Amino acid sequence: MPRRIESHDIPGPAGRLEALLEEPEGREPHTAAVVCHPHPLFGGTLHNKVVYRMARGLRRAGVVVLRFNFRGVGRSQGEHAHLEGEIEDARTALSWLQERYPALPYGLAGFSFGARAITRLGCQLNGETPPRWLLAAGFPTSRFGPAEYLYQCALEKIFIQSIVDQYGPRAELEAEFRRLPEPKRLIWIEATDHFFAGALDAFETAVHEAVPPY
Repeated sequence: MPRRIESHDIPGPAGRLEALLEEPEGREPHTAAVVCHPHPLFGGTLHNKVVYRMARGLRRAGVVVLRFNFRGVGRSQGEHAHLEGEIEDARTALSWLQERYPALPYGLAGFSFGARAITRLGCQLNGETPPRWLLAAGFPTSRFGPAEYLYQCALEKIFIQSIVDQYGPRAELEAEFRRLPEPKRLIWIEATDHFFAGALDAFETAVHEAVPPY
């Protein structure tokens, strides 16, 4: 069974959201996940190479993946809204995905700015039907303010980080990670920068192996 890819326009809070839906190859999905891209004002899109590799690693693990462009990016309508609006975009994308796959549990994944968006959203949903996991790659430790919302978040939190990350330095992330409640995991990748340069294969493998095989 070949991989199925579909393009969609999702009605969002600021207008149309451009999206790609991708199912796993050769198997039925066991989980559905939204994947969010890095900062819209610095070239982040759903086609970012780290986001693409994250989505592929998830598909290899049996996850159906919805990637989308935040407002004002690509064919998505609206204007950048300083994370708050982008969290609402992610919430809308998740609602669409849950309507498409109502029987599947879900996870949330994101890279850089997208990691902040999905962790904020996931912790807000903790008291509702919560995500099974939050997968944050290249998590920025201070660029978007303190991450105190994670300190009481009881969801499974998986961090995948380059050992050299200018936006989430190792010492800073380790200090934050120690303050977080279980369940949690921190996976280091021997890459040379925030974008996992020279180690995208290792990054994709880490994503694939990090997701529980339900």
